[in-house]
Parts: sequence; structure tokens; C-alpha cells
Amino acid sequence: MSGHSKWATIKRQKGKTDAARANVFTKIGRELAVAVKSGGPDPNNNPRLRDVISKARAANMPNDNIMRSIKKASGEEGNVNYDAITYEGYGSGGVAVIVDALTDNKNRTAAAVRHIFDKCGGSLGTTNCVSYMFEEKGIITVERAASDDEEEIMMVALDLGADDFDSSDDEFYIFTSKSEIDNVRDGLEKAGKTVLTSEVRQVPASTIDIDSETEAKIRRMLDMFDENDDVQNVYHNANMADDEDEE
Repeated sequence: MSGHSKWATIKRQKGKTDAARANVFTKIGRELAVAVKSGGPDPNNNPRLRDVISKARAANMPNDNIMRSIKKASGEEGNVNYDAITYEGYGSGGVAVIVDALTDNKNRTAAAVRHIFDKCGGSLGTTNCVSYMFEEKGIITVERAASDDEEEIMMVALDLGADDFDSSDDEFYIFTSKSEIDNVRDGLEKAGKTVLTSEVRQVPASTIDIDSETEAKIRRMLDMFDENDDVQNVYHNANMADDEDEE
């Protein structure tokens, strides 16, 4: 199928970012809280919560932590409220950047995000200044069993409404429109496949080449965002050197 290298790059960037997060449990805990608030504490009746639980388990988050976050959000152990905020701006070299945050203090988070942009040679922009360069896409990760036939899995995913498909030795990666992600995920589960993660991400329509100096600043910016508990996801359209090498 077309677009494999593009999707592989997205998948690799995500993996590197998640693996580098020392505070990943804190971030996932907030996602669990928001999911419970939006659809209730029962994952059987709350697809969003089910997806976040899968993400937590894929990150090796202890089940006790997962249940504690759900109980807190449902009012059994106190109450927490987080606001979802999206910031847009430009990194060094004019790289388009989108930052998703969950925060209990908007002023603190806005100041921190602005500081990181400024510190790394970029600038915080206005709403919609770069979002038109991205498209929301569903990305579903499926465990690859020894008996799985890759072409068969791909055809099942396409029949369910997927747009694209990629694979590694251990996993399959299915890509959908935002509106189809729930249908495709549910169909794969009904077909007996183990869905590891299912989430919507911002995918750049195209990437831009940057020099080594600019890349160093972008990487520093991404590291600083990763270290901030309020920041959940960061998307950009820079073509990073190591992603090219792995294509």
C-alpha cells in the first residue's frame, strides 16, 4: 500500500517519544481521568476509556495505578478536573508544532509552553496558525501472533474501513480516518485480534527538511515538552535525520 514510509516514520517517532517519558504514568493517569469524566468508569460502555486503559497497559502501567486513576475520576477517591487545551506555534526553522495538554491550571501551563517555545528558538502562535497543516488520523496497534498472515490481516482491516497498513516483527499498524477508528478497532477485536493501542493523532500533510542545528533545537524542545507533566502529545512537521536513515 502507498504511504508506508510516512506511516513508519510516525510510528517510530511515537515510540521514541513514549519510551523517553519518565513521567508517562502521570500523563496517562490524566488521560484516564478525562476519559472517565467524559463517558463514565465502565470501559465496556466507554470506548475512550478502553483505549486509554490499553495504552496504559502497553506502557506497563501497574493495574493498581490504572484502577486508582479511574476511582479518583469517578469520585470514589476524591475529585480531579483537567482541561484539554491545544497550543500551536513554530519551532526553530519555522517547524509547525501542535501541543496537546491536560491541565488543572491554565495559566501555569500556558506560561510553561510559551517558555519552552521561546527557550528553543520558536514562538507560541495563535489558534489555527498551523493546525491546517495537519490531519487527525486514527492509529491502531495490533499484536502480531505467530500464526497471523499479514496479507489476510491487511485485507480484514481494509474491509473494516482502514486507510493504510504497516507492520513490524511484533505488531501491525492500522491507520484510519478519525471517524472510522472505533469501527475498525471493534471489528478487529471481534475478529479475535489483540488491540494494544488505539488513538487519534495529528499527522502532518507534508514534512520540511531542516539542518542539524535546527534539528538539535527541535529535539531539545521535544525533550522539554516531554518532561512537562501537563503536556500529553506534541506533533511537528520536521523531517528528522534519523527517521530518514530508517526509511
